[in-house]
Amino acid sequence: MSAIRIAYVLGTTAGGTGRHVGMLAAGCSGRGLTVAAFGPAGIRQVLAPGSSSFVPVEIADRPRPGRDAAVILRLRRLLASFRPDVVHAHGLRAGAVTALALTPAPRHGPALLVTVHNARPAGAAAGTVYQALERIVARRADAVLAVSADLAGRMQRRGARDVGLAVVPAPHPAPPSAAEIGKALADIGANGAPLVLAAGRLAEQKGLAGLLDAAAGWQDRDPRPLLVIAGSGPLAGQLAGQARAQRLAARFLGQRDDVPALLAAADVVVVPSHWEGQPLIVQEALRAGTPLVASRVGGIPDLTGEDAALLVPPRDSGQLAAAVLAVLGDQALAARLRAAALARAAALPSESDAVDAAIAVYRRLAARRGQSG
Repeated sequence: MSAIRIAYVLGTTAGGTGRHVGMLAAGCSGRGLTVAAFGPAGIRQVLAPGSSSFVPVEIADRPRPGRDAAVILRLRRLLASFRPDVVHAHGLRAGAVTALALTPAPRHGPALLVTVHNARPAGAAAGTVYQALERIVARRADAVLAVSADLAGRMQRRGARDVGLAVVPAPHPAPPSAAEIGKALADIGANGAPLVLAAGRLAEQKGLAGLLDAAAGWQDRDPRPLLVIAGSGPLAGQLAGQARAQRLAARFLGQRDDVPALLAAADVVVVPSHWEGQPLIVQEALRAGTPLVASRVGGIPDLTGEDAALLVPPRDSGQLAAAVLAVLGDQALAARLRAAALARAAALPSESDAVDAAIAVYRRLAARRGQSG
């Protein structure tokens, strides 16, 4: 089976999901698969030019019954026209919409693969919707991939028949030059202070308000560390206000394209998230060999093991502050973390590995569907 046809379906995304799909689409197209992508017009930019055809389908980030019905009908027509062997939906929302678009399943229709990227959101109403989406996907999908073992377990408990772990690699850029690192340091204006770096979307899930609370615990240290936060998002103003109110030595850099240089300049990287799958910043910190303090949640421990990071409970600013101070105050500990991080990074998957893994699943599902037809 050589010319497999793959349709990617995804909804609104502000994080790594879109980049992940773009990487898969480009990789599969480069290996001779026929690829098309369907999703909101705003995500077109995440797909490499020429790697796939793209058709806008406005899958919203929350239920809108009237509009959703129209979206399901449109997606049903588009998939029938493209005639994929496998439809790979990303996210529970896109997965459920795709499942409904493929219902009733045509006799020779495509296999449905859904990758689950995020944990159950906070709030009773959002949690109820999430559980309903889980049940639809578990019942209808031919296979489910999850970005962490806890999500895989949830989908198995919901009744999903074929569940595996997704491979979500970080890009592997060239190491930054000394000039690039120097420029980053000059831009930050640290003036020799120890640098504590966090990078990511400024959103509730990332736990940055708790990180600022933790930073209050090291303001009396001499020299006083400088907390540097790179990224943008809906909480930017709120977090900056909190830092001012607490009189913290903190700088908000906004969105940056020099994260490798920032990682090389940092004395410690902090990932205080409430939940993560396979976060790119953790993989990037391991490859940079920068000492890492992170929450023990989701897929983070699977990336770091017990030796390549200090793992602390989520939402515990006291233990987070203590771990950061331990790294800054103990050169031997920092050296052990650096060495363990580089050793762990050597085993991280590449983008090529991720494409290989995806294609293997596509071929298996396409063959199974062909045999059942």
